[in-house]
Formats: sequence, C-alpha cells, structure tokens
Amino acid sequence: MRFRTWAATAALFVLAALPLRAADNPYSIKVADKTEPPKEVSEPIRKLLSDRCVQLLDAKGSVLAEVWFCKALPAKATDAQIKNGLTYREVAETTVFGAIRFSKQAIDYRKQKIPAGVYTLRLAYQPMDGDHMGTAPYGEFCLLSPAADDKKAATMEAKALHEMSAKTTNGHPGVLLLFPGGKDAGDTPKLLGKPENHWVLEWKQEVEVDGKKASINIGLVLIGVSSQA
Repeated sequence: MRFRTWAATAALFVLAALPLRAADNPYSIKVADKTEPPKEVSEPIRKLLSDRCVQLLDAKGSVLAEVWFCKALPAKATDAQIKNGLTYREVAETTVFGAIRFSKQAIDYRKQKIPAGVYTLRLAYQPMDGDHMGTAPYGEFCLLSPAADDKKAATMEAKALHEMSAKTTNGHPGVLLLFPGGKDAGDTPKLLGKPENHWVLEWKQEVEVDGKKASINIGLVLIGVSSQA
C-alpha cells in the first residue's frame, strides 16, 4: 500500500513538471511584421517604434492587446556591464519602451481597470517607501500613459511621468510589471507562463550604448496582478 501511494504521488509530480500543451494555455501570441504603430501615438514616439507587432490572444484567438517595441533603447553602461548582461537599471528611468493597444478593457498589475485604447510604455522604478514595499517581486515597471497625452520622445522627470500615467486610471499610474528577461530570450518574442498566473512577454531588445550595439532581455507582464493589490 505504501508503495502504491508513493507511486501515485510520484506520478502527480511528473505530470506537474510537464509543460502545458498549447491547447491548455489560456493565452498565446502572434507576431505580425510590417504593422505600423497606431496613429494615436505621437510622431516623435512613432519614429522610435518598430513595425513589428506582437498580438496577445485569448484561448479563442481573440486579440486582447497589441504591443510595439522600440527599434533600439538608449543605455549607459561600461564594457563590463555589457559583457555581463545589461539590466533595466542601465536604461534611464522614463525611457520609452514601446506602445500598446488594448482592444477591450484590461487589468494592470494593481488590478486597476485600463480602458480600451492606445498607451505608451515608459520605464519606471518602484518608489522606495512604505506604501510600495513588498507589493511586487521586482522593482521595475512599464507605466501606461494615454498616447494622446505623451507628445515627446525624450525622457522626463519621474513625477511628470507618474502624473501623466495617472490619467490612465484617474488615480494611481497604470503599471505593468517587468520580469528580468531570461537568458534564452531570442529575437523572436515568446509568451511564458510564470507562477501565480503571470504571463510574460519576453524578447531580446536591441540597445545602443555610446554608439555600440548591445542587447537586453526584457520580460513584460501582460497578464498578472500583485498578490497585495
């Protein structure tokens, strides 16, 4: 009897370790090349964006969101940092990361309702204060700002970004958590399921450091909320 119980338990662990079949996944992505960024995005920011669009699909194949990345991100780093692998902290806060279009109402990392529409994505760091401690496993985010309000491509004061992003929800800035990109991130974007129902869009992003070409692996949480929200 003990052997049967152990064998059954072992079988359950093996099943749990197996990857989900595509049919079991509630979300998937589709890459659409030569897809112009939305007209709602201001021209200075549109010039930064690639014409490669990544579509987030639900289990029925309906488009939930479309993401456009930048052609390249500016960064400041030493040769040693480039060799060891760039992190988000080598990119200036408030740098444009891309743009996103939600075809229907979405939910951000704080469980806030995000109306359907087009938004810019800019890098932000979590404030180091008591209100935010322990609310996320990592301290980097992309803040959502209404595309109509984000006119310039340059970086800005963090406070100004927070105020602009707050228009997304009429309260707190709209936020999407950033995971550290995996070491095996490639040029072709992929969607990864993470613990606590986090679905992360991962890709290898080109970076420019003082005229040198480098790259950074990015993981953008498209589906997933804070356990403290």
